[in-house]
Amino acid sequence: MATLTINDILLTAPESSTILEAAARAGVRIPTLCNVEGCDALGACRVCLVEVAGARNLPAACSTPVRDGMVVHTNSPRVRKARKQTLELLLSEHNGDCQTCIRSRDCELRELSAELGVTSVRYQGEKTSARIDLSTPALMRDIGKCIKCRRCVQVCSEIQGVGALHPQSRGFDTVIGPAFMMDLDTVACVQCGQCSAVCPVGAITERDYIEDVWKAIADPERFVVVQTAPAIRAALGEEFGMEPGTLVTGRMCAALRRVGFDRVFDTNFSADLTIMEEGTELLTRLKSALVGGESVALPMFTSCSPGWISFTEYYYPEYLPNLSTCKSPQQMFGALAKTYYAKSVNKKPEEMTVVSIMPCTAKKAESQRPEMNSSGVRDVDYVLTTRELGRMLRQAGIDLPSLEDEGMDSLMGSSTGAADIFANTGGVMVAALRTAYEIVTGRELPGENLRVEPVEGLAGVKEASITITGANEEWSFLEGVTLNVAVAHGLGNARRLMDSIKRGDASYHFVEVMTCPGGCIGGGGQPRYTDDSVRLKRIEAIYREDQGKPLRKSHLNPEVQKIYNDFLGKPLGERSHHLLHTHYAQRDLVKSN
Repeated sequence: MATLTINDILLTAPESSTILEAAARAGVRIPTLCNVEGCDALGACRVCLVEVAGARNLPAACSTPVRDGMVVHTNSPRVRKARKQTLELLLSEHNGDCQTCIRSRDCELRELSAELGVTSVRYQGEKTSARIDLSTPALMRDIGKCIKCRRCVQVCSEIQGVGALHPQSRGFDTVIGPAFMMDLDTVACVQCGQCSAVCPVGAITERDYIEDVWKAIADPERFVVVQTAPAIRAALGEEFGMEPGTLVTGRMCAALRRVGFDRVFDTNFSADLTIMEEGTELLTRLKSALVGGESVALPMFTSCSPGWISFTEYYYPEYLPNLSTCKSPQQMFGALAKTYYAKSVNKKPEEMTVVSIMPCTAKKAESQRPEMNSSGVRDVDYVLTTRELGRMLRQAGIDLPSLEDEGMDSLMGSSTGAADIFANTGGVMVAALRTAYEIVTGRELPGENLRVEPVEGLAGVKEASITITGANEEWSFLEGVTLNVAVAHGLGNARRLMDSIKRGDASYHFVEVMTCPGGCIGGGGQPRYTDDSVRLKRIEAIYREDQGKPLRKSHLNPEVQKIYNDFLGKPLGERSHHLLHTHYAQRDLVKSN
C-alpha cells in the first residue's frame, strides 16, 4: 500500500492502482474521455491531467501509478487551464452538430465543456469531414463526430475480443474504424453495440427506428404490439434520472399504452417458452449420448444472445452444431405474435406489427436475419433499445416516474421469475436448471431460494456442478450423473472459455454465453454509462423481481401450458420446430468487395 495525499486528503491505496483509481476511493472525481473500466489505460484524451508535486509536467491520472508520499492536486489553476485547453482543441475539430445530435442530452464532451467553463472555441481550424456508415442494421457511425478517444477500440478488442475497430492514419487524419477505412459490414462485427455504449459523443450510436414505429402506430391498418425484455425494467428509469436498479415494470407498461401500442406484452413469456424448448433439447441430447451411445454435440450452448451467435458463426463455426436450435425469446415471441396471437384477434400476419424493446443493439440485426420469418413474414418488425424508448417517451411528453403501475396484457404477458433472470449473466442457466432438475427428479433445484450462486456475479467465466439424485423412472439414466455447466459473459471471456473447451482443458454439458458484460443488463442499448457498479444494481433489481413472483419456474407458467395445449402441442414438436427453432451457418471474417 502507498500513502499519498490528494487535494489535502490523506489516504492509502494499492501501489498497483492509478491516481484516477485512488482519487475515486477518496470521493474525488477526475474527468476522463478515454478511460474504460477493465481496459488498459491509454492516456489518450489528456482530460484527466493532474498536478503532482515535484513533477515538471502534468501527468494523466488514468495511466500514472501512485507512489508512497505522492502529493496530487486535481483542481489547481494549472490543471483547470490545461483541461480547458484540451477540450477547446477537441471541439475545434469536432463536427458535432450539437443542435440535432442524438447524443446532445448525454454527450460527455458537451457536459465537460460546460463543467470547465468552455463558452467559445478559440481555435478555428479544419473540421473532420462527416462520413455516415449505415451498412449494418444495428449501428450508425459518424466519423465527423469522433474525438479519437479510442474507447470503442478498447472495448471491441479487450472486452469483446472482436477487434473490428482500429485507429488508422495519423494526427488530424486519424480515423477510427474497420481496416482500410471500410464500412462495418465488411468485417466481423457482431453488432453488440458496446462501442456505442462507451462512445462519449455521437460518433457511434444505435440505428434509430423510432419514426418507423410512430408511423406504424398511426396507421389504422396496423395492429401494433410491443414486447419488453426483462433487462428493460431495471434500467429504463435511468433515462428519467432514477437510480440504477429501480424497477419500473408497471410504469413502463403504463407508458407504452400511452404511446399508443395496441397490446403491451412481455418477452418474459417467450423466455419461459425458451426454457421449455431448450431444457427439453438438452435432456434429449443427454439421453441420446448416455442411453443411445450416439455422437451428440455437447456441450450444448445457449442461443438467446445474437451477438454470441454471430461470434460463433465468425470464429468457431465448428461448434455451430453445439448451439441450441432455439430461437431467442425475441424471435419466438414474434413468430407466435403473428400466428397464435394474430389468430386470436382475427388478424393476418401481414396486418401485425411487432415492436421489441431490447437492451441490445444486436437484436436489431437478429430481427432482420433472413431465416427469421417462420410466420410467413418478418417475425419482428422493429427493435428499439432502452435508450430509444426513453427518447420516444420524451417525444410523447410522458414522464415515466409520475405514472401509476399497470400490468402486461394477458395471453402472452404472463411470466415467471425464471424468465426475469434471463437479464443477468447466469440467469438463463439457472432458469434452465430450475425446470430441467424438477422434470427429472420431481423436486426443486437444490440450493437456497432457487439460486445457484457459483454462476452468479461478475466473474468472467463461472462454473458449477450439480449431481442428479432421485431421478424418476423416465430419466433414470441420469441418476448419479454430475451435470457440469459453465457461464461466460462478454465475448472476450467467451473466447477464453471456447479455447479452453477446444483444447480439451474443460468438459461441460451445458454452457451459457451472453455477449455483453453482466449479461443483458449491460447490453449495448442500455442507458449510459454502464460500469460494474451500475451492472450490480441492475442485477440485484432483477433478482428482486424474480423473488417477488408467485411462480419462479418456467414450466409452471399457465399461459405457456395453455399455448402448448392449444397450439404448439409439445416442446420440440412439429409446430414448435417450425416456429421456434432455427439453424446457423458459418460467416466469412472479411467480406470481399
